[in-house]
Amino acid sequence: MARIDELFHYLRDNKGSDLHLAAGLEPRIRVHGSLEAVRGWSVLTHDALLSLLREIATDAQWEDYQGCGDLDFAYGLEGLARFRANFLRQENGCGAVFRIIPETIVPLEELNLPRAIESLAHLKQGLVLVTGPTGSGKSTTLAAIIDRINTTYQKHIVTIEDPVEFVHRDKLSVFSQREVGTDTESFGAALRAAIRQDADVILVGEMRDLETIALAITAAEMGALVFGTLHTNGAANTVDRLIDAFPAEEQSQIRTTLAESIAGIVSQLLLKTADGKGRCAVNEILLKTPGLPNVIREGNTPMITSIIQGGRASGMQLMDDALMALVEQQRITPREAYMKASNKVKFEEMIEEE
Repeated sequence: MARIDELFHYLRDNKGSDLHLAAGLEPRIRVHGSLEAVRGWSVLTHDALLSLLREIATDAQWEDYQGCGDLDFAYGLEGLARFRANFLRQENGCGAVFRIIPETIVPLEELNLPRAIESLAHLKQGLVLVTGPTGSGKSTTLAAIIDRINTTYQKHIVTIEDPVEFVHRDKLSVFSQREVGTDTESFGAALRAAIRQDADVILVGEMRDLETIALAITAAEMGALVFGTLHTNGAANTVDRLIDAFPAEEQSQIRTTLAESIAGIVSQLLLKTADGKGRCAVNEILLKTPGLPNVIREGNTPMITSIIQGGRASGMQLMDDALMALVEQQRITPREAYMKASNKVKFEEMIEEE
């Protein structure tokens, strides 16, 4: 057993989400959003940490890390979990961050997400985006949606990730899980191939560049159901981010294409619970309506807020409204909601009453 595995067991046993290692510091784990020192471990020197990291990297991976100072890959411990690993160099020497990926996929029901999110698993085609900052649970939500498709439909599901996080077992559907850098040279190359591979559902781990965004929109336009992630906040910001990725002379055309392709946008944040013993997800949800394509085509993205407000009956909700509901249910504190809200005024009085 690699010596670093002891830290992975500690991370899981203490319900942490991330393990942080850096030369010159003691190991730390993130628990419910806060970093805590690992008990029983002292400060790691550069050489000691380098030795820990070397044990779990292949020769090829280590060569890459030594060459450029960065490395992303997945590391698995059978019966415990998989970990998304990132090695880095920093001013005091080497460093690494590991994100725990549970071996079992949490079903949608256990995530306590709104029902409207479950409905995304039953779409036939279109582009569905799950957005939010790093560490907001996007991957967990997407894995649950994909798992629902897997247990309900007979489809070919292609995932393109860097690295592969959740490992899906074939149930009714058949999976092709592809890792960038190992199974394919890039997101773009894998997306182009997926269009030719009779894929019914395509999951793009991260839509990080113009080529990937363009190909994802094209795949959705051609009849696939495409899921992707972006580091944006809110539905309107997400639409603007997609359009702004293209050169000015192409934006009019891409608005038209996106208007027809977009099937839903879920923005997600992860907040501390009121009792301080856990975290809960909160979502803004935009679903496709007859009026949405016209709003996108005309570039009138501020109107998306009105569309969401008018679609409450079908499960749509604004982030601030969802935050207010969690405060009223006493699942989060008013102060936690205030910190995440767009319109902070309506939460200020609640804070004063605390």
